[in-house]
Amino acid sequence: MTTIKERLEEIRRRMDEAAEKAGRDPSSIRLIAVSKTKPVSMIREAVAAGVTDLGENYIQEAREKIPQVSGQVRWHFIGHLQTNKAKYAARLFDWIHTIDRVEIADALNRRAGMENRVLRVLIEVNVGKEETKSGVMEEDLFPLVEHVATLPQLSLKGLMVIPPLTADPEEVRGYFIKTRRLAEQVAARNIPNVSMEELSMGMTSDFEVAIEEGSTMIRVGTAIFGPREMS
Repeated sequence: MTTIKERLEEIRRRMDEAAEKAGRDPSSIRLIAVSKTKPVSMIREAVAAGVTDLGENYIQEAREKIPQVSGQVRWHFIGHLQTNKAKYAARLFDWIHTIDRVEIADALNRRAGMENRVLRVLIEVNVGKEETKSGVMEEDLFPLVEHVATLPQLSLKGLMVIPPLTADPEEVRGYFIKTRRLAEQVAARNIPNVSMEELSMGMTSDFEVAIEEGSTMIRVGTAIFGPREMS
């Protein structure tokens, strides 16, 4: 039975290999340990092993866990966010990966203002055009970018994607390429308050392909903490 520290070392080795294969600096890629459904004891073990970025999907769960984790940790919200939970998200998280509509952007901006914070945010794009998934459709991306750019408490840093689930990582490479090109198109417009320096792409099953295609943030849960616990 491997430990969390050993699993992290293996993931970092694979990250380094993927980055070198793509001619990239491994230090330009951030590992976000996705700790949804996992106990605080496991999160503390991961932090002790060097994890500096943690991702959560559920506001209620995060409200209970975040105050119990000490250390210099950045918290990323990576789940679907409802407007009535924006007040908690703005208070608890350093990064929001899943802005996909004007209403949630406005709610976060308002709540971040009340907290006297500027939130770093990403726009989630539904590149697979899946009806069951969140994310803005490609044709609606630029209007949303331009709206978020006007919100003083939000700093737009890039895009996030969850491609269709597949057993073969190569089958999702095209979605990562498409997301990177969309980010390049946004960056080319030179919109004030908009930076496309971050691409949140890749999970346990496909993070190496994502790194090869330009990901700067990979979101890994299962390979660190083990299979997700179902309630």
